[in-house]
Amino acid sequence: MALKMQGGLSAAALGEKLGTSGEAARQQLVRLAEEGLVEAHSAAAGVGRPTQIWSLTPAAQARFPDTHAALTVQLLDIVRTQLGESALDIIIAAREADTRRAYEAAIASAPDLRARVAALADLRSQEGYMAAWTEQADGSLLLVENHCPICAAAIACQGFCRAELEVFRAVLGSGVEVERQDHIIAGGRRCSYTIKANNNVSA
Repeated sequence: MALKMQGGLSAAALGEKLGTSGEAARQQLVRLAEEGLVEAHSAAAGVGRPTQIWSLTPAAQARFPDTHAALTVQLLDIVRTQLGESALDIIIAAREADTRRAYEAAIASAPDLRARVAALADLRSQEGYMAAWTEQADGSLLLVENHCPICAAAIACQGFCRAELEVFRAVLGSGVEVERQDHIIAGGRRCSYTIKANNNVSA
């Protein structure tokens, strides 16, 4: 909290603010650095050795309250009530088109369906979905998303979920069946998708 409120501080300055010694503060900072929550950089302080200034990492910043989900839901409600459902459909369609183009470009070089699903799982993980995939006994593929970073928006407007399913179907190629099995919005622990290729598509 001290680093959040004051910005970068030396261990000595932090110790003073916390009512402890600079060494005690430094030891705590080292532990936080090992957890990826703080980082240090050197700053010139006149004659002598540079001073280490400690500041929060993005991982630490994420631990502080964030109302973006509530704001997103509020904005969706405003669009729906002020501009109508059709305006909301336009927004979702534009997002769907942008996502599809980005995914298609990212997996364009994947040689087969397994590689495309693996690349899609990587993309989704980068976006915070904690995605993974496995091959099932019947030869189908299972794409699993253990987290939904847009859950609040998806609850407010399930068009986002519909659009994402359509994106998956588009980028994995024609002749590929993609069906949602589990759905976080419907009370599931995760979202999962069964992916099957017909005889004309290489798995």
